[in-house]
Amino acid sequence: MTSVALGPQYREETLRALAETEFDVVVVGGGVVGAGAALDAVSRGLSVALVEARDWAAGTSSRSSKLIHGGLRYLEQRDFGLVREALRERGLLLQRLAPHLVRPVRFLYPLRNRVWERAYVSAGVTLYDTMGGARSLPRHRQLTRRAALREAPALRADALVGAVQYYDAQVEDARYTMMVARTAAQYGAGVATRAEATGFLREGERVTGVRVLDLEGGREIAVRARRVVCATGVWTDGAQAMTGSRPAFAVRASKGVHLVVPRDRIPMATGLITRTSRSVLFIIPWGRHWLVGTTDTPHADGPDDPVADHTDIGYLLDQANAVLRTPLTHDDIEGVYAGLRPLLSGEMDDTTRLSREHAVAEPVPGLVVVTGGKFTTYRVMARDAVDVVAEGLDDSVPASVTGRLPILGATGYEVLWNDRRRLAAESGLHVARIEHLLHRYGSCAREVLAMVADDPALGAPIPGAGDYLCAEAVYAVTHEGALHLEDVLARRLRVSIEEWDGGAAAAARVAELVAPWLGWDDERVSGETKRYVQQVAAERRGGPAVREEPVTAA
Repeated sequence: MTSVALGPQYREETLRALAETEFDVVVVGGGVVGAGAALDAVSRGLSVALVEARDWAAGTSSRSSKLIHGGLRYLEQRDFGLVREALRERGLLLQRLAPHLVRPVRFLYPLRNRVWERAYVSAGVTLYDTMGGARSLPRHRQLTRRAALREAPALRADALVGAVQYYDAQVEDARYTMMVARTAAQYGAGVATRAEATGFLREGERVTGVRVLDLEGGREIAVRARRVVCATGVWTDGAQAMTGSRPAFAVRASKGVHLVVPRDRIPMATGLITRTSRSVLFIIPWGRHWLVGTTDTPHADGPDDPVADHTDIGYLLDQANAVLRTPLTHDDIEGVYAGLRPLLSGEMDDTTRLSREHAVAEPVPGLVVVTGGKFTTYRVMARDAVDVVAEGLDDSVPASVTGRLPILGATGYEVLWNDRRRLAAESGLHVARIEHLLHRYGSCAREVLAMVADDPALGAPIPGAGDYLCAEAVYAVTHEGALHLEDVLARRLRVSIEEWDGGAAAAARVAELVAPWLGWDDERVSGETKRYVQQVAAERRGGPAVREEPVTAA
């Protein structure tokens, strides 16, 4: 099945449909929960629109620890229901929904006490394995100190007396979010980025739609809907304020910072998780890199573009160096990213449906708000929100089917993976390149390879970002909805955190590659390149990001 291409023409057609159609549901927010809500609603037979002010996953959903996990630490709090729910979702993602985007990752949990800790941790991990379902992932292993140091020679010998090795899963968060949005579009939802919700349409007390500003063309659109779902994460308080009514709940932001360091700086064959005085330390394999995180600190500033300061970076280096044989330094850091997690705060309204981590409420008639939670359980949050929508509609709405609905690229992925050597021979690319494409696009990799077949020059690596092919930059704008250079380099590709220069050296070439597809002239190419380079520099020095300028149509 050919996928829907979220190119400029699709966006224009979608914006026109937004102005002309009354939808069953309009979803505001293009993070993973908003994209998930759009997919859940459209797969139940509802007509759906999804609008996002910036880009898919531009906020929290591109700045996570990139883990799909049950939350091992919740076992200590005896929140077995939450862990079971998350592990069930992990199994679905690995085995059915997105095997091309979600993969197993092995972790080492160092032990520091010879007697009680092994029994205590082992009991918890055994329960974790059991709750995760049969054969979802390999079961944990007990390791002596010698065996643990063979797996992780980077660790100081005095940092452990033994270890437990267990499995969780990993996701490319920004790509996953975008692919969920594309899947919703595949089933008929109208999805658009750079389309900011500026207010709600009202009929008396009832919300009957959303006022949307097209940030690319400058037009204002009144989008009518029977129900509106607000899935705006750390922006929830602002969205609720637009109703002029008492909010159903408050959201506070917690900042999480991650460092990106080269793989050769930490010689290990496994990821690492260990306790710190404040929370936990993750060292997570990420291609040619490690992700070192995370912080968990209150964030009182606005939700736009959080940055990592010197205190955040110093804290992570200190925590990592407490267990590493060869300390990391600032010179080892390739990239840094900071994200905000929405946490529920204060009293909940009586209409609120609250789990341990997320809430759904209808603060005013016609408006459903969902927030909190974590990436792993996005599908449950989306389902819960659409369940509330369904209760308010006159029609009989079927139950959620997203637990059985593969994400775009999943169907046929395993067949192509088994056939990857033939694909390499046909395309003239190395088999390692084919594996890279299959892990990022699944069966949609055929569309990228078709671009290379039509124009062999697109099969070359991007200068300054050699892990990626030129075709991937072009595909980002023709099929994946990228509208700006930042969208391509920061979220469709992860060049902004993976290259020492944040992708500055690749920026000009990528801008030239995508220019014909986005209608950019030489001045626009230069402007996008300059703005991206300035943004990278601002983020590296811990300052405010340089935002894109709206491009108003003549």
